[in-house]
Amino acid sequence: MVTSERSTTGLRIIARPNHSSSWQANQLVLLALAVPSLGVGVILAFYGAWLVLPFAGLELSALGWALYRVNHKLQFRQVITLNDLDVQIDEGRSAPVRSWRLARQGTALAVTPEQHPWEGPRLAVYSSDHRVPVGDFLNRDDVLSLLGLLRAEIRVGTSSPMAQRRL
Repeated sequence: MVTSERSTTGLRIIARPNHSSSWQANQLVLLALAVPSLGVGVILAFYGAWLVLPFAGLELSALGWALYRVNHKLQFRQVITLNDLDVQIDEGRSAPVRSWRLARQGTALAVTPEQHPWEGPRLAVYSSDHRVPVGDFLNRDDVLSLLGLLRAEIRVGTSSPMAQRRL
């Protein structure tokens, strides 16, 4: 998902993966699966098949852990701030973990075409001393949207020719 907002100081682009479900919705799904699973486990344990109960708990724990990990991974985002003097790229989840500041004058956009129709082109913002990949986690439509926003602001310095692929 790519959103942008223009202000008097410049342009801010926020790129983040598509997030189909919130953590609260994932917890409701886990609860909806836990009630019948543990209910059947308790009934079977009452009739003497107590070994079902620990496996039901392990299964729900594994599902909860997987839902948490996926939700945590989908919190990642890149914030690209462009103003008259520089281009700043911040990466992280709730706060920037990595940050780059490139002088606007020597900054360009590198576009590498996709290898498969489902993929989007690979984008990187670069200067003489840094090369920062942007939007690697986005789907094709979002990468093309990001490319349109960046192309309007930054010159395209390198673009590989498209060999066999036609849009």
